[in-house]
Amino acid sequence: MSQPKGNLYLIPCTLGDTPPLEVLPLLVKKAIEEIDYYIVEHEKSARRFIKTVSPRKSQPDLKMEEINKFTSTEDIPAMLDPCLNGHDVGVISDAGCPGIADPGAAVVEIAHRNGIKVVPLVGPSSILLAMMASGFNGQNFAFNGYLPIDKAERKSKIKQLEKTSAQEDQSQLFIETPYRNNQMLESLINNLQGDTKICVACDITLSTEYIKTAPVSLWKKIKVDLNKRPTIFIIQR
Repeated sequence: MSQPKGNLYLIPCTLGDTPPLEVLPLLVKKAIEEIDYYIVEHEKSARRFIKTVSPRKSQPDLKMEEINKFTSTEDIPAMLDPCLNGHDVGVISDAGCPGIADPGAAVVEIAHRNGIKVVPLVGPSSILLAMMASGFNGQNFAFNGYLPIDKAERKSKIKQLEKTSAQEDQSQLFIETPYRNNQMLESLINNLQGDTKICVACDITLSTEYIKTAPVSLWKKIKVDLNKRPTIFIIQR
């Protein structure tokens, strides 16, 4: 008989310095306490997160592989060898849920291809939490990742998303590199129509959380500093 395969657990983490058990269920703690093999975005932050959730877990026993923008696609399949040898493996993103706007999705795709059971665990997703708090259409929405950096291309993309939102009654979500958040909000205010609504969801689940939905005409009067603060932007026409 062949050896049973281990499972691939998608382990969510906090969106900032919030105490883990304030936003994560006990099942996440249990999984971390039982798993020694991990695929993570950055080893240092993953070890710090694991130590916070399970202080008594032996760090030297942890075996970690990193997957990020520098990882070669040819190296990913071997990261799942522990699963093929009967060990459970955990995937941890830098923030929030692995596989959502996250390189861990490539691991999940290969796991399915190899008949490895994928187990998603419950935890905070900035995309879903922002959508929940926006008041926008939660039955039809799209996440667009990053918008173009070039000003002309960005303007064109913003207007395209506004048009799509109006035509399909679809909420449009996107993100920006945190140090360019203020410029993003300024671009939205300058290029959207006055009655188009913008939701800014910043520092979600943190003590500095800021979530506000208002039409462009009102945003022109609002003063808020989003610099270096993780933010989700949503527009609804």
